[in-house]
Parts: sequence; structure tokens; C-alpha cells
Amino acid sequence: MRDPIPTVTLPSGITVPALGQGTWNMGEKAARANEEIASLKAGLDLGMTLIDTAEMYGEGGAEEIVGKAIEGRRDEVFVVSKVYPYNASSKGTIQACDRSLKRMKIDRIDLYLLHWRGEYPLAETVAAFEILKAAGKIGAWGVSNFDVDDMEELLAVPDGGNVAANQVLYNLGRRGVEYDLLPWCQERNIPIMAYSPIEQGRLAHHPDLIHIAKTYQATPAQVALAFLLERDGVIAIPKTSNPQRVAENLDAVSLDITDEDWATLDASFPPPARKKPLEML
Repeated sequence: MRDPIPTVTLPSGITVPALGQGTWNMGEKAARANEEIASLKAGLDLGMTLIDTAEMYGEGGAEEIVGKAIEGRRDEVFVVSKVYPYNASSKGTIQACDRSLKRMKIDRIDLYLLHWRGEYPLAETVAAFEILKAAGKIGAWGVSNFDVDDMEELLAVPDGGNVAANQVLYNLGRRGVEYDLLPWCQERNIPIMAYSPIEQGRLAHHPDLIHIAKTYQATPAQVALAFLLERDGVIAIPKTSNPQRVAENLDAVSLDITDEDWATLDASFPPPARKKPLEML
């Protein structure tokens, strides 16, 4: 029997599963659509009810996949999507949100993120987010790929303190955020969403990770996910188009890795000793 999925509480008080589902690279090939939809549905059936997508993924194709996967069960799902920086003007943000809603055939995005910093002032984008929130088109808004200085700038603009999450590249092999960004966000109860938690599969080939995984009769990917699930206020969003792999991802919640083995992994994947530039994929 699996352990229950841990949860993370958003600033609004809403709780979401700490293990969700990503959709990067979905919606790009029609031949894979049915498999991608089935994978997301399998995750929902298992309680991985947070689905992360973006208008950038497949240029809207991933959002269409999400819409088909959640059809008839919208109330179960916490939907996250993102606006391109070059669409993040006053009018552009609202228009982009409307297009995303139409593609997913829903009337509300639960969490809407600015995908990364662009040319438009943060105050302008935040004002548009607040308009969308007041209209009920989004439940909350957040950002992605923001480092500490970006977050501090954000909190200084009107309503910037309403930021509900920051989605960044974070996994066992990319731990730079642990030096300052992660604790900064934890102190302010701003959840971190960790994208590419298995480094797009590359971590699964690391010999030290393979060795420890075998000790637990687990996969390297499961250990990599367990690493993130150990962190307070962190939501991991692995992407897979394989329904069987979805179930394997979920089994990460039941792994109970010893302090000794975590120390071994720290030696192989050292935590940062100094500030590093925020990494992106």
C-alpha cells in the first residue's frame, strides 16, 4: 500500500499534491496524443491532480491535451499554466489567458504563471494578473524562473506580494536554489515548483543514484523524486507519456531513504557552497 501523497499549502490556504504532472513536450505530435491523454488520466486516477502546462508547450498543443485529459473531471484537477513573457503586457496577458482557457475548455486556471522575465514591467503583468483574478479567470498567479533578486523586485510592486508560487529548475543534479532562493521562498511560504525533477531522464543514468536505488528496489527516478518530496514547500512535476511510469513516479512517496544514504547522495550531488546563477532549461 502506498503512502499518501504529501501536500503543499499555497498562500491562499489551498492544498495541492507535492507530486504533480508536467506536460513539457506534449501536444507536439498527433500520433502521441492518445498516449499523452491516457498518461495524464492515469495520474489523476492515482491522485496526482496537479497538472502543469503552458502556452509555450507545443504552441498550445499541450494545453489541448490537458483539456481532453480533464474533460468531465475538472473539479478534481488543479490546473497550472503559463504566459509567454512577450505576451505579458496589460492586454496581452488577458488575451493569452483567454486563449489558454479556450484550448483547455475550462473557465478558470487555478494558478497562472509568468514563464520567465521579459520586457514588460512586472507591475504591468501583476496588474493584469489581478484583473484576471478579480474576473474569476484565474485562482492565483505566480512566476517561473525568478531568482531572489527578481522575487524581491516583484514583492516591491503593487500587489506583488500576492505571488503564489515560483517554478524553477530544481533536481538532485541542480541544487543551486538551495543556497538562497529555496530558503527565501520557504521563509515567506511561497511554494517552489520543481520542473525537470529527473533532468529529463538524464539523472536515471547516474551510477551512484542507480546503486542507491537498487538498495531500495526502486528506480533512480523514484529516488530523485523522493529527494524533492523531502523538501518543505516543494512541488515536483515530472512529465511522462507512459501510464506505467506514472504509477512508478507515485511510488516515490513511499520511499524511506536513510540519512546515511542521503549523505552518500550529497557527496555525489553536492549542495551549493556559494551563490550560483539560476539555471534554466
